[in-house]
Amino acid sequence: MSTAADKDGGAHDVVVRYASLDDLDRLAPLFDAYRVFYEQASDPALARAFLAERLNLGESVLLLAETGGVACGFIQLYPYFSSIAATRAWSLMDLYVAESARGAGVARLLMNKAAAHARATGASHLELSTAHTNTRAQALYESLGYELDTVYRYYSLLL
Repeated sequence: MSTAADKDGGAHDVVVRYASLDDLDRLAPLFDAYRVFYEQASDPALARAFLAERLNLGESVLLLAETGGVACGFIQLYPYFSSIAATRAWSLMDLYVAESARGAGVARLLMNKAAAHARATGASHLELSTAHTNTRAQALYESLGYELDTVYRYYSLLL
C-alpha cells in the first residue's frame, strides 16, 4: 500500500492498494469516466463487466487510489513478455484520476505503485502509451523517468 499527504492543501491520506472483485462498484464509475475521456460512449454496465472479467481471469492488475475512503483513481496493468529481453514486462494500459482529485499527486502515487509492482514481479520494464495531445500525462511520465521511444514505431490493426 502507498500513502501520501500533501502539505499544500492537496489530497490527504491517499491510499493506493491492489483492487479486487469486491471493489468493482467503486472502480466501474472511474473506468467508465476513463473511457469517456477517450471519446467512448458512457456505458457503466460495460465498464463493470470488462473489469470483472479481467479480475476473474487474472488477466490484469488493478491498483485503486482512495482518499478519505472514496475511490479517486486507478491504474490497470497487463502482463506480457519481452522476447528480445527474455523477461516479463508490464503494459500500463489505463490511468485515470477523478477530476476532483487531479493535481494532488494521486497519479504520481499510482505510477509509483505500478513501478514497484513491476519490480517486485521481476519485470525488465514498464511500458505505456498516451494520446499525442495528452501533454499533462506526458509531463508526469517524463518527470518519473519514462522516455519517449524514438526507435520503434507502433502500429495497430482494427479488427
